[in-house]
Amino acid sequence: ILKNINLEIKKGSVVGIKGPTGCGKSTLGGIIIGLLNPARGQLLVDDILINNQNMTAWQKNISIIPQSIFLNDVSITENIAIGVNPEDINLEKVKKVARQAQIASFIEGTPNQYEETVGERGIRLSGGQRQRIGIARALYREAKIILFDEATNQLDTDTESLVMQSINNLNKEITIIFIAHRLSILKNCDQI
Repeated sequence: ILKNINLEIKKGSVVGIKGPTGCGKSTLGGIIIGLLNPARGQLLVDDILINNQNMTAWQKNISIIPQSIFLNDVSITENIAIGVNPEDINLEKVKKVARQAQIASFIEGTPNQYEETVGERGIRLSGGQRQRIGIARALYREAKIILFDEATNQLDTDTESLVMQSINNLNKEITIIFIAHRLSILKNCDQI
């Protein structure tokens, strides 16, 4: 599907990948983040070839926010700091990234605040709340690259707007890649 792609993404930029279903958007995203190897060609980061020896180091810089955020039926804190031993979670950092992702006011309005459980697969949360927890999770991991893979497709316009506000308020050192159908998602991109 993808032929003669030559793409340069600058650190801190916001890049949109758009096109009809089946054109290779997610495939290109998978190559960029190292989930797929190109049949031909290379992935270079700062002029360094990404290969089997350094792939894990490359992927540690990346967070993916898919259409459906996977949440465990544990506290919001544990979902933001997923994979971190609960005793090792930095609650101040969780609160900071929740503010950056514009989900803190919702969390602090729940009865148990950051210890509120979300229900199986996040059933107690709206789609936008789950997406913003996904953004907070990426920020907690200190990802340098965040890939949004059709992450706002199932959201209504108002919720999408809140999620986009969260994204626009992120640190300008973070590189954002959007894979999207909707042009409204791509309007603030540096490159499409």
